[in-house]
Amino acid sequence: MKPVKWGIISTANIGVAKVIPGMLKSKDIEIVAISSRRRKTAEEWAGKLGIPKAYGSYEEMLADPEIEAVYNPLPNHLHVPLTLAAAKAGKHVLCEKPIAITAKEAIELRKVKNVHVAEAFMVRHAAQWIAARDLVRKKKIGEVRAIQVMFAYFNRDPKNVRNMKDIGGGGLLDIGCYPITVSRFIFNAEPTRVTATFDRDPKFGTDRLAGGLADFGEGRHLSFTVSTQLAPYQRVNIMGTKGRIEIEIPFNAPPDRPNRYFLQGMEMNQGEWTELPVSDQYQLQGEAFGRIVRGRQKPVWGVEDAIQNMRILDALFRSERSGKWEKP
Repeated sequence: MKPVKWGIISTANIGVAKVIPGMLKSKDIEIVAISSRRRKTAEEWAGKLGIPKAYGSYEEMLADPEIEAVYNPLPNHLHVPLTLAAAKAGKHVLCEKPIAITAKEAIELRKVKNVHVAEAFMVRHAAQWIAARDLVRKKKIGEVRAIQVMFAYFNRDPKNVRNMKDIGGGGLLDIGCYPITVSRFIFNAEPTRVTATFDRDPKFGTDRLAGGLADFGEGRHLSFTVSTQLAPYQRVNIMGTKGRIEIEIPFNAPPDRPNRYFLQGMEMNQGEWTELPVSDQYQLQGEAFGRIVRGRQKPVWGVEDAIQNMRILDALFRSERSGKWEKP
């Protein structure tokens, strides 16, 4: 496949630390430019990462005719505006999660025509998640009834965008979107109702602890806890009538060593860890998006999927206020 030529909007940490290094591993991806609001910053990162062009504004980079697709890792409140600007410039857009702050904002992306827009949930391309979904589809653990997710880190930096309420900070939008996405991925269904409980930081006003239930009908549910102020930890259990699957590092999967999952039958804690070949989920995500750009693969998760994810997150926030179950 002819490599897709990419431009990177901003020097956000998720991009320069994880996504770009993963993409640079691929022969199907050519990163030709990176942009920042400060040209010096763009030039510094271009030099470190070996990217040919550096731009001192996003608009300048979007005007570059060589660029076919862009990756948008800006803070949450800028996801929709810059994605729309990139699409208007004729660029395909891979936008960091969450694609918006609300479903109403995400619906603005329906205006996009003739280019592909997708939300950057790399887990959908990660080897351990594809393996888990295949095991579930083959009924290796019977009928899946429950998915349990724990995801936490500790960050009380007031300058960090995750602690800025007005621009979409807080745990649910930052990492609570993952439990929603992976449960939809595994159940291959949508929740009919959700409920949640929150604890907010008294200074930032952001949700520093969020827990929720999502009812998927037919006796199936997701339960999750996410936090921005707890000990760093992540684990997922997929519970079936004949066994369980435990994904060891489900979200920040290491790109330099095998990812593992545990398959248990009906004997308590007896089972086997399986190591998968070393892979980089960000490389796989970029390659999959490139195949869509080249017409080699049909889009699976686009704007409508991203809107649905936001509707579920909106309903969880409404549950905080109402204290009741809410429908997405």
